[in-house]
Amino acid sequence: CERCQCHGKDKHPAILYTLLSQNLPRGGARQRCLCHQRRTVCLRTPHLTCQAASDVLVKTINFMKNVAAFHLLPREDQLLLLDSCWVPLFLLGLVQEMVTFEVMEAPAPSMLKKILLSGQSKGQEPEGTQPTLAAVQQLQWCLHSFWRLDLSPNEYTYLRGAILFNPDIPGLRAPLYIESLQWEAQRALRELLRPLHPEDQGRFSHILRVTSSLKSIPAALVTDLFFRPIIGDADMGELLVEMLFEVAGWPQAP
Repeated sequence: CERCQCHGKDKHPAILYTLLSQNLPRGGARQRCLCHQRRTVCLRTPHLTCQAASDVLVKTINFMKNVAAFHLLPREDQLLLLDSCWVPLFLLGLVQEMVTFEVMEAPAPSMLKKILLSGQSKGQEPEGTQPTLAAVQQLQWCLHSFWRLDLSPNEYTYLRGAILFNPDIPGLRAPLYIESLQWEAQRALRELLRPLHPEDQGRFSHILRVTSSLKSIPAALVTDLFFRPIIGDADMGELLVEMLFEVAGWPQAP
């Protein structure tokens, strides 16, 4: 494989790769390449998935708009919360809307692109932003973890509040007020769970643990996977601010 990361510049297999593949049948080493999860991928049905993702993002921003306590915060705090919390809130929306997607290996660069880039030094080559298979699998694992919880609509609502009001973001002007809002959302969620799941005393803690996994998903991955086909080279952060403060509309899927 020309792009295989299991080989060095001299194209000789790495020691670990050789040890793991020496007992495989002929041709098996190629199929079980250790760098398989590093391969770049793209959406199998970008039109459908990007449209679904856009709908979820609009609902996510509308949720923030409709929370009165959010608009009582200083504008600087609103921007900080938006930047920090939009990814986990969006992913939670994907879970609630049951948005599923498949990926496939990204097409190789064209011969013309290879020729144009061949004269550049390694340090000058533009870094690719295409998602990797491993990163997408981690994202899908987080979504499936939530689906197994089978949350009710009210659980989603209170959990959104607990995610949105994050007092641990550096630079907040009203961290204590934001902390009180997060505590209130968590308290409401805990009280909701008692009659709904009296036999599951650990459900509240379990929900918070699974929620923390959403924060491990990089914004760049979400942007490149779901929105780059729509927004092109536009800055995602600027578009989110425009959506929140209704400066402009959200681009439509091609």
